[in-house]
Amino acid sequence: MRLELVCEDRVGISREILDCFLARDINLSAIEIQQPDRVFIKSPDLEFSALQALMTSLRRISGVCDVKTVGYLPSELEHQEIQTLMTNLPDIVFSVDVKGVVSLVNTPALTALGLSESQVKGQCISHFVKGFSISKWLEADEVCAQTQKLTLLDEDFLGDILPLSISSDVTQAAQSTTLAAVAVSPNELVGAVIILKSVDRIGKQFNFLRTFQFAAFDEIHAKSDKMHALINTAKKLAMLDAPLMILGETGAGKELIAKACHQASGRSQNQFLALNCAAVPDAVAESELFGVVTDDGETKRGIFELANEGSVLLDEIGDMSPYLQTKFLRLLETGCFRRVGDEQEVRVDVRIFCTTQNDLGKLISEGKFRQDLYYRLNVLSMTVPALRERKEDIIPLCHSFCTVFSHELQRTKPQLSRNVLELLQSYSWPGNVRELRNVLYHALTLLEGDVLNPCDLNLPNTTTETYDEALFDGSLDEACKRFEKLLLQRLYPSYPSTRQLAKRLGVSHTAIANKLRDYQISKKQ
Repeated sequence: MRLELVCEDRVGISREILDCFLARDINLSAIEIQQPDRVFIKSPDLEFSALQALMTSLRRISGVCDVKTVGYLPSELEHQEIQTLMTNLPDIVFSVDVKGVVSLVNTPALTALGLSESQVKGQCISHFVKGFSISKWLEADEVCAQTQKLTLLDEDFLGDILPLSISSDVTQAAQSTTLAAVAVSPNELVGAVIILKSVDRIGKQFNFLRTFQFAAFDEIHAKSDKMHALINTAKKLAMLDAPLMILGETGAGKELIAKACHQASGRSQNQFLALNCAAVPDAVAESELFGVVTDDGETKRGIFELANEGSVLLDEIGDMSPYLQTKFLRLLETGCFRRVGDEQEVRVDVRIFCTTQNDLGKLISEGKFRQDLYYRLNVLSMTVPALRERKEDIIPLCHSFCTVFSHELQRTKPQLSRNVLELLQSYSWPGNVRELRNVLYHALTLLEGDVLNPCDLNLPNTTTETYDEALFDGSLDEACKRFEKLLLQRLYPSYPSTRQLAKRLGVSHTAIANKLRDYQISKKQ
């Protein structure tokens, strides 16, 4: 059980919190303080009634603002992130102490050496890495980061040697440990980190970047600042092999971002395959992902096997069943799995993309999603903004969709009237880009003229909740005028004369004519 307490920075409040646990004879296995106002506590699981009583008692403490259960402690998340990064980094990494003795080694290093972790840890780094004297470097008056050619098993690597230090400030040292790639004084050193990069791999990466220059992202319409920031982040993460979690509402374009990352990566020449975890039954999903060996001995390869050295997208990962979560976790940890009905292990190398619109932290608390799987997946993440949060992209998307659909339907590309553009930008688009695409396809399919008007769009009946908050900005008079203009724009195409529209709204045709003139609304729009 893990609890998060939001509280005031008050002398003695920590003691009162601990007394609540002591009074109930509850053993604490971990206590963490994040900033002065958040306390995290880990203890054995309690029965529901006991937990409720404990949380009620904690809330009664003066200065405690909130108490809730959480899925993990900050240090647990940080530890898992570091472990996952160490496992998934393609480069070879060693960490050594001031005597040059190996204290930490990652999976690629063990694979290259063909040794186990116990055979490497505790050994002097000079037994493995040649071309640099760690001891002399650490004994220098000024220790600086170095980059030079190093040798491992007679193979040349580009090596980065980074000094590892702890802040000399006692207060800071109690709070955090700092990796420093700058000059430090010898009495602060605790060791070094050595990163070996394959010369061939670096060359391939540079050639790939020069050739493609992230052309895959050019197909994504990004006029808004939010989308520019998202694409810049995606370009940085595309070249990595660690799993990437893509969050966002339905229809926002999560799969499009995943495909662009795949196409901009070193895996672009191999398969990109996807499976919607919420769309297929458990048994079907298992055979689709991992493959199956039938009773007559026929082998059918699954998505992971077909996408070997490529990428796999698992859409709505939060809906994956507990059984598949366990099997998928083993694949992430070892790179191996067994086909359904087969005892032979299959090893694959795939980049995993996951998308979800669910709160995985909440699913973990409810016991519906494995916490260790979450740690494995949520190392790299990004959130695709909803279409209503990036209105600058709506009009470019409309023109792009109209161009594509006009070609597909073999018709002239229609003009978008001013009224329809205003409507498209004022609508909240709960279905995001997918809804916009479907609305425009439906409109162009049935459109008989060459101008697209609001009446041609098959949108839900407009209510005040359908439009975003911008409709209500300003004073009451300004908001009423905006709504009045929008109402006239929607009705005028269906009642195309001032008398018809006046009769529909129950006012004089002179009043309607004046308002149409004031708002510059005409039949051509």
